[in-house]
Amino acid sequence: MSMISLRKFIEKINMEMGFTGTLRYDEPLALHTTFKVGGPADLWIRPQAAGFPEYGAFLLRQAQAEGIPVFVLGGGANLVVSDQGIRGIVLDTGAWSGLCMSEEEAIICSGTRIDAALDTLAAYKRGGLEFLAGMPGSLGGALWMNARCYEKSLSDVLVSAECLDADFQHCLVPYRVEDYGYKQSPFQKQDRLILSVRVRTIPRPEAVIRQEMEQYRLDREHKGHYRFPSAGSAFKNNRHFGKPTGKILDELDLRGLRIGGAAVAPWHGNIIINTGDARAQDIRALVLDITLRVQTALGITLEPEIHFAGDWPTQEAPEPVQNP
Repeated sequence: MSMISLRKFIEKINMEMGFTGTLRYDEPLALHTTFKVGGPADLWIRPQAAGFPEYGAFLLRQAQAEGIPVFVLGGGANLVVSDQGIRGIVLDTGAWSGLCMSEEEAIICSGTRIDAALDTLAAYKRGGLEFLAGMPGSLGGALWMNARCYEKSLSDVLVSAECLDADFQHCLVPYRVEDYGYKQSPFQKQDRLILSVRVRTIPRPEAVIRQEMEQYRLDREHKGHYRFPSAGSAFKNNRHFGKPTGKILDELDLRGLRIGGAAVAPWHGNIIINTGDARAQDIRALVLDITLRVQTALGITLEPEIHFAGDWPTQEAPEPVQNP
């Protein structure tokens, strides 16, 4: 679809739905990812919270009918958008935020930033999600990934999720233990827009909650998660490998390995960083190179946590170099 046709399409949609929010053409997606890389979206659109589910359903239905691809963007964590960008529409859920409480549970809008949700829960003196403190991204993205840290997963506190299904109808997806695994959720295999996440909470003193949250945030800071743009852990751990992935990469002396502006962090084998001028292609090439090195040396296949989106060239990866 041409840009002229895309403009006409979204103008018609927005007129019918009374759109309020922000939209920009050729929006650099480096502005919306924790890696700070990524080319332009043909159209980036962030609807305001009021009417978001209805607007999202209508937009997705009409876009499907017109053959226009729609990419749903949360907090931009664990995401590398190609240097060529994303064609069609990027639907940003960032304004769809907030939560409501019942006696034992919280319903959190999918676009809510994780730390914002935890701070609100702490004010209500409700705990149970402290292990997520300091994690970038949104609750919708955390559910999609089944975020896990400090030996706990989001699915451990999950009750249900409200979604738009493949027919763009509201549906409730209850938690079933067989649907979730280590950093795996059913949404990774389904074409659904997550609208909200219902989680169990427990009563705790606010001071205790905030102290524990701060400990987790400081631990992430100590591990270097915030020193450079990154996505935290680059590869999943696999207990069948006998040791954490970071340890495996350390033993292969891969700290400091780099391609262009992307490098394995000098302080942690399982963190890839943008040293300042990385391209998305650098990060992807480095992930592929590390995977090949580990496969060749140990006969095991690492699984990236990083999700690659957009149009990617098929060129060969450049040669990696070690930091001096």
